[in-house]
Amino acid sequence: MAGRVLRVALTGGIATGKSYCLKRFATLGAETIDADVLARQAVEAGTPGLAAVIARFGRDVLKADGTLDRAALARIVFADEAARRDLEAIVHPYVFEARDAWLSSLTARAATTGESIVAIADIPLLFEAGRPTDFDLVIVVACNPAQQRARVMARDHLTASEADRRIAVQWPIDRKRALADIVIDTSGDFEETDRQIDEAWKRLATKP
Repeated sequence: MAGRVLRVALTGGIATGKSYCLKRFATLGAETIDADVLARQAVEAGTPGLAAVIARFGRDVLKADGTLDRAALARIVFADEAARRDLEAIVHPYVFEARDAWLSSLTARAATTGESIVAIADIPLLFEAGRPTDFDLVIVVACNPAQQRARVMARDHLTASEADRRIAVQWPIDRKRALADIVIDTSGDFEETDRQIDEAWKRLATKP
């Protein structure tokens, strides 16, 4: 029997719990990839990506050891939309290329082995980048706005206004919810989130 790859995008707002969901899907049997990890790889020391960042933003965004000072760069790009777009133009091509290579490798594996593979890619800016049609299904991870704000502040050690600016650069979560095939709401406890992930997995694993 011919194998198949079900291409699933996992997206949502900042600090809504996407990474947690991705890890649980992996334990259930999904093949997974994280665009945030790919984005970090794109600007590692010695990469063309880091050279492009230095050319655009200057050496003030580097640490003493020559690696990228992510906090310094974040302060710039979250305060200046043009700067953020410039950074995305540097990073996104690498992310998309790496993601496509990953999907191609899984497709080749499925063709060889005949297995059915659920491939889940965590793509935070899926809708903002205009890429939802790259996937068969879209899962949106969401929580209530007050929780999201509190999580961003706690995770990234930000003030309320700084957190609001980072949330505002993404589409409103309700807009993403409306376009989702599956919504996982992380407003409750971990047990409730796990229940939703498990239900979603049953759907993904049995989809023809």
